[in-house]
Formats: sequence, structure tokens, C-alpha cells
Amino acid sequence: MAAPLSELTRMPKPQLVYAADGIRLATYTWGDLDAPVVVIAHGFASNVRDNWVLTGWVRDLTRAGYRVLALDQRGHGLSEKPHDPTVYAMRTLASDVETVMDTYLVEDAFYLGYSLGARVGWEVVRDLPQRINRAVLGGVPDGIPLERLDIEQVRAFVDDGVPVTDQTTQNYIALTQRVPGNDLRSLLALAEGMRATRTIDPDPTNAPTRPILFATGSKDAVIEGSRELSRSAPNGRFFEIPDRHHFNAPGSRAFKDAALDFFAEE
Repeated sequence: MAAPLSELTRMPKPQLVYAADGIRLATYTWGDLDAPVVVIAHGFASNVRDNWVLTGWVRDLTRAGYRVLALDQRGHGLSEKPHDPTVYAMRTLASDVETVMDTYLVEDAFYLGYSLGARVGWEVVRDLPQRINRAVLGGVPDGIPLERLDIEQVRAFVDDGVPVTDQTTQNYIALTQRVPGNDLRSLLALAEGMRATRTIDPDPTNAPTRPILFATGSKDAVIEGSRELSRSAPNGRFFEIPDRHHFNAPGSRAFKDAALDFFAEE
């Protein structure tokens, strides 16, 4: 008999981990403590429940024999949501993952990230090759993070309710408002912090060397950039998620199967 939906989507009580700068991060774990670990990181304006639990990833990973370790990235979910852009540098987001692994005494793991979580994963895999065996980076865009977001229009909308006219920015705001508990000011600060250096990230000239599966929807506007990133990685390969765009790709059965097959390789 199939488990009821409420059982499949129930969240454990979050365990708080303190980042190096004191920001509180909500973390979650499922599965056998002795099983191989998969660290998972969600996308922009999402959270662990929205990106990984409701889409069935946690269920499928634990059924496949993995222990899942997840975090609500700073500014998201039940983690702290500061409004200071300086606390959202890409290096800081990547160091949060390392802090969570250290706190849970996880010496080595697989990594699974989507969108923002995939950008962060590029940094994590590059900087911790001795601890990340292989990674799946889904829907990872190239270029400067959130470059197409009109920061000034978002700020005017947040501060004074001025209507947003830029279509891409409207889409980002709709994405933010879709998930209960999101704080638009903190996500605005995150966008400002990630863009502050004006550097390309992920940087294809400094690619991770560990095996990476890049997976992006066939209808996703970032697909060609993702494909180019896969070519830049010495041990990268690309999987095109059929008939999916950026926002519904995490629910794809084909995406899950490709990731599980990739993690199972020797």
C-alpha cells in the first residue's frame, strides 16, 4: 500500500547550524546514519521542502540507500534572512555547505544542487575535491549571477510599491511570492551580494575536476550555457531533461533517474 502524501512530504524538525559569520542555517537529514551521504542545495527563492521534498527527491534518494543532508540556504526557508547584501557572497554560500558537512561530521559526500544550489555546488566541488566524490548540477546558469534581474525596479517595488515593468524581473518576483515564507528584502539582498563582484560564476576557465553531471531542461533558457559549462569541466557530461523548463525540471522522473544512475557509478 502506497504511503499517504502527508507521510512523503513531512519535514523533520530543523537542526540549526551556525555559519562562520553567525548566521543560523536550518538543516535536515533523512536516512541511515551509516549510508553514503548526498548533500543537497536548493534554488533561488525556494527551500528544501519546495525543491527536494515535494518533488520526491528525498524519498527516491533514501529509497536508493543514501543518507540525505540538506540545508535551507541563508535567506531561504527556516534559515536566517538578513537584509545585508555583504553576507551573500558566492564564497560565503559555498562555505555554508562546508560548515554543515563539518557540523554533521561528514567527511565525503555526493552533491546535488539546482539553479542557485548548482552555482554554489560548482564552488564546493572545485574547492573540496577531496570531499565531494561526484556532483549533479541541475539548471546551472552561466555568467554573472542574477544579471538579468533589475535591482532598482525590485528595490522600488519593495520600498514604495512601484509596479515592476521588466518582464524578467516580474518573473523573479512571482517566483519569490510562490513559496510561503519568502522575504523579498532578503532575496533582494542576496541578488545584490551575488552580483557585487561582477565576476563570471561559474567560471569555465576554473572548472572542478571531479565527475559532474550537468542536467538542464530542454525548454530552459539557460540550456546552452549549461551545456558549455559541462564541456569546460574535465569530467563533465550533459543530460538534457526532456520537455522541462527551469521551474518544473526538479520534478522530472528522467532527471531523478539520470542522477541516481550517475551517483551509482564506480
